Amino acid sequence: MKKKPRSAPRRGPKVPGGLEAVYGVHAVQALLARGETPRELWLQEGEAAGRLSELVERARARGARVISHPRDDLDRLAQGAAHQGVVAFCPPLAFEAEASLWHRLQGWSNAEAPLLLVLDGITDVHNFGACLRSADAAGAHGVLVPKDRSAPLNATVRKVACGAAESVPVYQVTNLARALGKLKELGVWVTGTAGEAEASLYDADFTAATALVMGAEGKGMRRLTREACDQLVKLPMAGSVSSLNVSVATGIGLFEAIRQRSLKS
Repeated sequence: MKKKPRSAPRRGPKVPGGLEAVYGVHAVQALLARGETPRELWLQEGEAAGRLSELVERARARGARVISHPRDDLDRLAQGAAHQGVVAFCPPLAFEAEASLWHRLQGWSNAEAPLLLVLDGITDVHNFGACLRSADAAGAHGVLVPKDRSAPLNATVRKVACGAAESVPVYQVTNLARALGKLKELGVWVTGTAGEAEASLYDADFTAATALVMGAEGKGMRRLTREACDQLVKLPMAGSVSSLNVSVATGIGLFEAIRQRSLKS
């Protein structure tokens, strides 16, 4: 009996050249709220059209081209990520300029004191995206990263961050130690995290203008970064593990700042 030839696997539609994919409802909503216009919006065929009608109309009003695709196409594109029936394509995100941070701090008009997150040596895109998500959830006013030894602000980061990469300003600085010195000149208290620190995170005062510095897992902060901090604190560890994932530690640190500020207000 003659065997039937195997059919070639069905290929998904071609991704628009030069653009990055943004997956999921929250991420696409954050994209539109930031004022960015997707070049294309892929919408899952079927009930997603009704469920996401408001989002789709906002994108169309901005000039986005909306195209319906079967769920299999979106699944193959997302590679396991929860796309929730919508994928937007837009130009790659760019880091904010260092000068814009200094301008913003010098003219600070918020009633709440600045709360910044500094990431030193975080090169894993999943950790980077998760840290941005924690920063957004805690209401941080910005994230600083060095130009070297830092993860790119790419599509994977945007996917993991679930919209935070579009909503939280990420400032790229040429020299991190020098940037921390500039922060101190502008009245920002710089607190670094280190496992060997004597002071506890819960003993620090985060109610004033604060920059919380997180180092890479294992290596921690670089020497010059450590020396540029006003103080070092550690997370109390009650179990057998010696450290936490950097995104988890980041969330704990930022929400301790929020807790203290809520008690003061």
